[in-house]
Formats: sequence, C-alpha cells, structure tokens
Amino acid sequence: MKILVTGGAGYIGGHVVLRFKKENAFTVIYDNLSTGVKEAVLYGKTIIGDLNDEAALSKLFLEYKFDAVFHLAASVSVPESFENPLKYYNQNLVNTIKLLSECVKHNTRHFIFSSTAAVYSDKTGKPVSENSPLDPQSPYGYSKMTAEKIIEDFSKAYGINFVILRYFNVAGADSKMRIGQFSDSSHLIKKACQTALGLYKKMSVYGTDYKTFDGTAIRDYIHVEDIAQAHILALKYLEAQKKSGILNVGYGSGYSVKQIIDAVKKVSKIDFEVENRKRRKGDAQFLIADNRLIKNLLRWQPKYDNIEDVVRTAWRWEKNLYQNNKFKKTVA
Repeated sequence: MKILVTGGAGYIGGHVVLRFKKENAFTVIYDNLSTGVKEAVLYGKTIIGDLNDEAALSKLFLEYKFDAVFHLAASVSVPESFENPLKYYNQNLVNTIKLLSECVKHNTRHFIFSSTAAVYSDKTGKPVSENSPLDPQSPYGYSKMTAEKIIEDFSKAYGINFVILRYFNVAGADSKMRIGQFSDSSHLIKKACQTALGLYKKMSVYGTDYKTFDGTAIRDYIHVEDIAQAHILALKYLEAQKKSGILNVGYGSGYSVKQIIDAVKKVSKIDFEVENRKRRKGDAQFLIADNRLIKNLLRWQPKYDNIEDVVRTAWRWEKNLYQNNKFKKTVA
C-alpha cells in the first residue's frame, strides 16, 4: 500500500508516520516545513512541497499512485485565526479541495482527515458525541468544519471513502523519546513544561471566571501515540468496511487548566509562577469527548489514559530539548 501523509513532518504527523514503520507501509511525507521539522520524520520518503502548488501535487500523485491520503497539514492556532483568517481559509479549505481533487483524478479512494474538537459547541457542559451541535467559535474551527462538509460532498459525488478524526487536546511525546513536539506552540502542557524549565518567567492562565469547578477551562487531553494509533486503525477500517465516518479522538475525561499546571509541577518537581489573565477570544469553556463510537468501530483502546503519564512524556521531551540546547533560555 502506498500512503501520502501531508504535514508528516509536524508534531502529530511525525508520530503517525513512525507508526507506519510498524505496518511496513510505503509512506511519502509531503510538507512545506513551515511548522514541521525534518528531525520529526523517522520513516518514509520526505518531499518538501506546498499543497498550493497544484503542478507539484499532480506530479506527486501521478508518480506514486497513492492508495490512501492522510491529510494532517493545516494551520491550527485559534488566536492567529482571528488575526489572519485568510491564511486559515486558504490552508485549511482551499488546500483541502486541491488535495481531494487529486484524489478524484488519480482514483485514490481512502482519505483520512485531521479535524478538531473546535468544531463543537462548548455550551452543553457535557461530553460531546459526533452528533452534538456544531458551533465553532473561531475561523480555525469554522475552516475545519467546512472542510469536513466538503469531504462529505466529495465522498457522495466521487466515491471517496473517508474517516474524519476530531482530535481533542493532543500532548505528550514518543515513549522512547525519539520524537515529540519540536516547534514552539501555545499548547498548555508544552508551555507549562517550558515554564518549569525557566524558558518563561511565568505561566499565563487565560480566564479564571468560566463556569467550571475552579473557574478555568476544561479539556480532554490525549497522548499523541494514542492519536497515531487511531490513524492506523482508521485506514484498516476503510480497507475492510469501505464505509465513511466521523470519530472523536479523546479519552472522555477532562482536566482544568489549573489541574494541568498542578500535574506539570508534580511531575517536574518544580514550582513556577502563574499569572491570571483575561479570557482569549475563541477559547472554549468545556470540551470533553464522548469516545464510544471510535472504541466500537475501530476497536481503539488508548494506552496512556492517565494525565500524569501524558505529562511525564511531555516533560521528559522538553527537558531533553533544553539540555541539548534546542531552545535558548528566555525571559519572555
């Protein structure tokens, strides 16, 4: 089987690609390295290119005749999506259409799409199922929701089978410390670990007046290796069942921002200053997955459903980066 992974040099992409090594699948990574890094790719053939280059994309499909596409390339920052919505609609919508068009032209029938819990309404106060109301609060979430609808339309019209994976909050690193989150980001666990290392003077908490038990937002945090495994199972499902579906990828349990910071302090054994700030636009109050469908359809069984296990791998990874001088100490 020949597989294309867009964004395969990114945080999640690198872990997905590494998992394909166990499957002995011929894998091509297509990435412009805008946020991804070459060091994240430990398997497969890497081609540096951009999805908006239609000629290069068509040549790629013509040469390799892919059986399946994993579309992970995207812009993913909620705050940035308010500042530059054009970037998000180009990257997450226009480029998805270009990729799907190549799948149609070259008869690639399996399409796995990286989506997000940001498509859901956060007002229910209950775990969200795949049938819960959609009400994205940011251009990022809206771009992903619309891309999902486009994929469904392509499936109906052209016979492409798809699995859309709605990620909740991804964290952690490869258990063998081969790869992790190389690029800097606003992810809470990564930022807390960096603060514990002294890369930041203090940790910012955005919003302490939410209607939650401690006033901070609650999320479902999932280990990146469990996310990677879900991708493998999604492809096997498409091959066996020839049916499409939308699936939540989360643990079904939630932790507040304060609880995550406490977990990082406990694992790192380092206290650090925390600063309370006002809410950020587009941040959800409460998002936890109802994950019964993915467990039933894919027989997905997460390995790291424990917040301290997730934090522990993230902490080890960030400490290794710091000790190897991947990041300079800052006073930000």
